[in-house]
This record gives sequence, structure tokens and C-alpha cells, in this order.
Amino acid sequence: MLNRYARAFFTKVFTPLARLLLKLGVSPDVVTLVGTLGVCVGALAFYPRHEFFWGTIVITAFVFSDTLDGIMARMSNRLGNWGAYLDSTLDRVGDAAIFGGLVLWYAGDGRDTLMAALALACLILGSVVSYSKARAEGLGMTANVGIAERADRLVAVLVATGLVGLGVPEVLLTVVLALLAVASFITVCQRVLTVRRQALSRA
Repeated sequence: MLNRYARAFFTKVFTPLARLLLKLGVSPDVVTLVGTLGVCVGALAFYPRHEFFWGTIVITAFVFSDTLDGIMARMSNRLGNWGAYLDSTLDRVGDAAIFGGLVLWYAGDGRDTLMAALALACLILGSVVSYSKARAEGLGMTANVGIAERADRLVAVLVATGLVGLGVPEVLLTVVLALLAVASFITVCQRVLTVRRQALSRA
């Protein structure tokens, strides 16, 4: 949903910045690397200490690099396999850091086994969602289906975590993590069935 409706808006917002960075000689790959590093620092330095609000602020400040580097690549005609590979790979790193930071808090000082399990489930299932699509494309098929795209999952967990950091009851994050885990599982099943139909039709 966010990929469909928000991409055009953020492209307009970040185009001037992308143009400026290109004039300064900054490459899209550098933006990708810096953005991922910022997300990881925000998640792993703040979330395990229960500083949910400030961690979310730092993550949000860097997470839009995923949009910015794509704009820069298109403007500089540097679209290619390497950039796409780097971007997708580091997206997984950033996502894992976010949910991993929550796991570290709830499995440690937070002492909440249920929340740790839900965050871990989101981490694992989110990775499988991405892998199921990448593997399908590697085999010459498509898996562009599912109710839990990366952008939707990311916005949901960041908004909920940030609000809990501001004092909203933690049950909000519990519900969001549970829904994300279920939605991710359903997405994996949808993609598996989609690829199975394609494979059987070929056979």
C-alpha cells in the first residue's frame, strides 16, 4: 500500500536533495551504506536500552535513504544489478537490526518472553518474505503478492515502537508485532502458492 501511494510523494520531496548530493559527488551506494549504518545504530544502540522513542527518531532519519538512493540512481543513470543487489541486501540488514533490537530488550532487561518471541518471529518471517520473492525471481518466476510488504511492516513497527516510547501502553506494540507476524506468515504462504502454480504450469 505504501509502495503504491507514497512513492510519488517522497520522490518529489527528496528530488532536490538527491540533485544536491549528486552535484557534490556523492554516489547512491554511499547513501545506501550510510542509511543502513544509521538504521542499525538507531536500533541496536537505543532499543536494547528501552529508549524506544529516540531510537525510532534516529531510525526514521536514516530509513528514507532507501528512497533517496533510488532517486539518485535514476537521475544519474546508474540503475543496474549492483545497485539493486546492494540496496536489497542492506534492506535486510536494517530490518533485522530493528526487530533484533526489540528482541535484545525483551529477552534481556525487558524480561518479556512473549514480546521477545513476537519480535523474533517478525524478524525471521520478514526475512523469509523477502527471500521467497528473491528466490522466485532467481528461478525465472514472480512472487509479487502478499499483504505484508516491507514498507508496511516497517512503518507499523516504527510507529508503534515510537508511541510506546512516548508512554502509550505497551499492549499497542504487542498487538502490532502479533499482527505483523501473522501477516508475514500469510504473505509467505501466498508467495509459495503463487510460485507453485507457476512451476506446475511450466511442468
